[in-house]
Amino acid sequence: MMRRLVPTATLALTVVLLAGCGFHLRGLNQPALSLPEIGLTAGDTPLAQAVQDALEGAGTRVTDSADLRVNLGDERIQETRLTRSDSGSRETELTLTAPFSVQRRDDDAYVLNQRQLETSTTVLISTDNLYSMDQVRLEAEQNLRREAARQLVDRLEALQAP
Repeated sequence: MMRRLVPTATLALTVVLLAGCGFHLRGLNQPALSLPEIGLTAGDTPLAQAVQDALEGAGTRVTDSADLRVNLGDERIQETRLTRSDSGSRETELTLTAPFSVQRRDDDAYVLNQRQLETSTTVLISTDNLYSMDQVRLEAEQNLRREAARQLVDRLEALQAP
């Protein structure tokens, strides 16, 4: 009897403590972006697609007739080698930068002018397997684009709809 009581009591106590300390899942019940719709002027790039997905995920419709327009420049990915070895594994830092601005449609006035998105990550690349090297770099670039899109949505949260 006592053997079943101790694990059951421990489990119950753990559940109560987690609920009491305010435990919650990341991303759950995040407020939607305060802008119901926004325009996006960008080339047909993976970053532009990531930004559009992030905006729509935040509850904002991307349309050409919106009062505000995001002008997204071309991304630039810079690679910096952190280790000196020419063979085997090497540590590399990838940094994505992209300029953006936000304009009103009525008078083309800038709400945010000449801003920059910047995010970076460090990856371990093995030169022994070329496929693996390309795959690691591709995944890192996709993560950088998603992070840059999230940064843009965070900056747009401060704006009020005109």
